[in-house]
Amino acid sequence: MPSFASFLVAALLAGTGLGSALPPKIGTTVKDFSVTQVANHKYKFNGAVSVYKTYLKFGVPIPEDLRSAVFNATDGRLGKRLTGSASATPIDSYDDAYITPVSIGTPAQVLNLDFDTGSSDLWVFSSQLPSSQINGQTVYNPSLSSTATLKSGYTWSISYGDGSSSSGNVYADKVTIGGLTVTSQAVEAAKTVSASFTDDPNIDGLVGLGFDNINTVSPTKQKTWFSNIKSSLTSPLFAVDLKHQAAGTYDFGYIDSTKYTGAITYVSVSSTQGYWTFTSSGYAVGTAAFTSTSISGIADTGTTLLYLPLTIVKAYYAKISGSSNSNTYGGYVFPCSATIPSFTFGVSTARITIPGSFMNYGPVSTGSSTCYGGLQSSASIGINIFGDVALKAAYVVFNGATSPTIGWAAKTL
Repeated sequence: MPSFASFLVAALLAGTGLGSALPPKIGTTVKDFSVTQVANHKYKFNGAVSVYKTYLKFGVPIPEDLRSAVFNATDGRLGKRLTGSASATPIDSYDDAYITPVSIGTPAQVLNLDFDTGSSDLWVFSSQLPSSQINGQTVYNPSLSSTATLKSGYTWSISYGDGSSSSGNVYADKVTIGGLTVTSQAVEAAKTVSASFTDDPNIDGLVGLGFDNINTVSPTKQKTWFSNIKSSLTSPLFAVDLKHQAAGTYDFGYIDSTKYTGAITYVSVSSTQGYWTFTSSGYAVGTAAFTSTSISGIADTGTTLLYLPLTIVKAYYAKISGSSNSNTYGGYVFPCSATIPSFTFGVSTARITIPGSFMNYGPVSTGSSTCYGGLQSSASIGINIFGDVALKAAYVVFNGATSPTIGWAAKTL
């Protein structure tokens, strides 16, 4: 399988429902490709901001204590902007702040986009934006592309948890990722963007990899880039190998047997809500016995942390001396010197173990002796999210067949 040079992204959303399914064909052809991550080293992780953006992404009202934590963490700068016009950038930790060069139009205009399986819109900063909303981003200019065609009467709009939104019009144009091209892909050109997108000069837009039913284009929803390309792949899937503090890969069309150990366990996916939704079979904290319980949630690389029911979160932090749910920092924190247990979750009969080191997201501020936890409560969000904390501990296959499944396998960490 040829590898297409170092480029990339980081954000994926997956999910599934409990059940068994045969794995898709393993193989490679020139139609398949792998995209290698490149870290955005300019990004500075902040736990409260990460949680804040997760609330925004899923349209959840922001608790006042979390809003205050974000305001304090950013010296008021981001808090002021977010309260009036915020968004849910999925790039929100030192482990997942990655970008992917994507070629749009003829001749190619290269924009740095983020892959997000928690959404289904391919939207970009465009030349139609007011200059006040552009802060160093590269913009897509459809007038410079000979293959761009305006889809007359088509619009798009994505709303966030604080009432803000990003929106614009729609073009059909050539889009190339990793050497594969969709000749007539819906490209949603922004005419307005929420402030936190403006605030990040490294991200020029998003490539949604969720299911087509949550695409926001009106009057007719548009297919994602993956939906359009998957019939050209050896197998209609992409496999995600995220890493802890290192570059990972997204393999499209094939499964790389060198990237995992043992077997891949597949469970069924519910796409009703547009997410890759699955059911975990339970959990264990550290070396304690496994607790069998159904946990329906989504596997989302567009979300940094792991969000689970409060009872599970409490059971985990009960094993960390000095931990607390902090209003000041907007989530569960603990002394950086504390011993952090691993966390295991079930996928049918398989077990995926997240090392304790993955569960520590570092000091809440530079030089602090208090660290932010990688596991947080889903109670206020209303949905359990297996974000990058969980995905980094496994090789994960998103199988987009007619009856979609998701596969999880252990790997060398």
